[in-house]
Amino acid sequence: MILRRVHPGPPEDVDLDDRDRLLALYAPPRADWLRLNLVTSVSGSAAGWDGTSETLTSASDRRILGVIRELADVVLVGAQSVRAEGYLRPRRAPLAVVTGSGDLEGHRITGDGPAIVVVCPPEAVARVEQTLPHADILTVPGPRIAAADILSALNGHGFRSVVCEGGPALARQFVVAGLVDEICLTTSPRLTGVTLPLLGLAEFPEVPLELTQLVVDDDSSVFARWATAAGARSSA
Repeated sequence: MILRRVHPGPPEDVDLDDRDRLLALYAPPRADWLRLNLVTSVSGSAAGWDGTSETLTSASDRRILGVIRELADVVLVGAQSVRAEGYLRPRRAPLAVVTGSGDLEGHRITGDGPAIVVVCPPEAVARVEQTLPHADILTVPGPRIAAADILSALNGHGFRSVVCEGGPALARQFVVAGLVDEICLTTSPRLTGVTLPLLGLAEFPEVPLELTQLVVDDDSSVFARWATAAGARSSA
C-alpha cells in the first residue's frame, strides 16, 4: 500500500512498510507533547456499524496507529473504552487507564506489554487492586478527575509524550482544558449513523486548529495532523 502525503507540499509517495519514514512524518516537535489520536466516519461518528471504532479502521490506520504509539511514552484511554471495546495492549508503550470508580471489572484488556498504569482517586485504589491486579497506580484528586491532574500525574511518572485514544468524554476533557497540542485524526471513507460523536455531545468553546499534515491512501482514508495554537507554535 502506498500513502500519499499531499500537505505540506511537494506531494510525496510513502510506502506503508517504510516505518522509518512514517516515524519521521509523525515525530512530535518536542518531548512534552499531548496528542489525541482518533478515528471518525465522514459523518462524524467515532463508532462503526458494530458500535466500536474497530469497523472504521484499516490496514493503513493500524500501521499509523502503531507508529504514533511507538513515538509516545504512554497510551492513555478511558475506562469506559476498555470495557466497551476491549483493548490490545501496545507493545512499545505502557497503556494508562483513567477511572474515577476504580472498577475495571470486565476490562477486556488483552496482549502482552509493559505494566498497565491506572490513574484514579485515592478512594478508588482498593477497587483497582481487586479488578486489575498488578497495575501501577497513580493517584489524583477526585472524585471527578481533572484533565490537568491526569497529565501532571503522567508527566511526574516520566511520561512526557502522551497519546490519548479516547473515548470521546476523556478526549473532550483535554480539549476543553486547553492541554492538547495536536489531534491526529483518521477519517474513514464511510457514512454512518452518528451513534458516538467524536468528542461526545456536550458543548465546548470553539478551538481553532491548523492543518500541519495530510496523507491519503489508495482506499480513500484520510490521515490529518491538526495542531492547536500551542502545538502550531512548537511546530513552527
